[in-house]
Amino acid sequence: MNGKSAASRRRLLASGGAVAGALALRWPAATLVAGGAPVVAAAATVNHALSRLPPLVLAQSGELRRLGAGTMRWFGLHVYDAALWVREGAWDASDIFALDILYARDISGKALADSSITEMKRVGFTDEAQHARWLPAMARIFPDVGRGDRLVGLNIKGGATFFNQDRLLGSIDDPVFARAFFAIWLDPRTREPQLRNRLLGTA
Repeated sequence: MNGKSAASRRRLLASGGAVAGALALRWPAATLVAGGAPVVAAAATVNHALSRLPPLVLAQSGELRRLGAGTMRWFGLHVYDAALWVREGAWDASDIFALDILYARDISGKALADSSITEMKRVGFTDEAQHARWLPAMARIFPDVGRGDRLVGLNIKGGATFFNQDRLLGSIDDPVFARAFFAIWLDPRTREPQLRNRLLGTA
């Protein structure tokens, strides 16, 4: 595999979509099997580590319940498990919620940030001036991740706060950023609608 192909594959793995997010968180979804048919694993197969949020997250969010979960694979490779946590019976984009990702592969923080911008554009957030602010902010916050690393993005009033395991990584205090970031997974235009359905508990 040449350098260009390897870099492209890393970006795809990071975004969580074609890759998913991820975080982009993409970061930031489906299993692409022979023939290109997307398949997403059911919540029952998701790692048990996502059965409860870390205490530090709960201290800021209050009690949340897991709405749905799924596993992202890329040509058979397990990339991450993801879960969506909400306060009420359904997801509300304006309410407190958490996107919880447990990684199974190595992805650099830079790739997570870069792919998040790519996927934000896909779902309609195309303002380059905003991207110019958001990209370095994400690059400062997002760590390199490997197998067993868990990143949680918490949607709160005024922006998004990020955690690694039970450690605060930082916040981006911009409500438009929060909408754009979580839209990578939760907008109907997401690259991976099957994972979206799993997260929302509708599949």
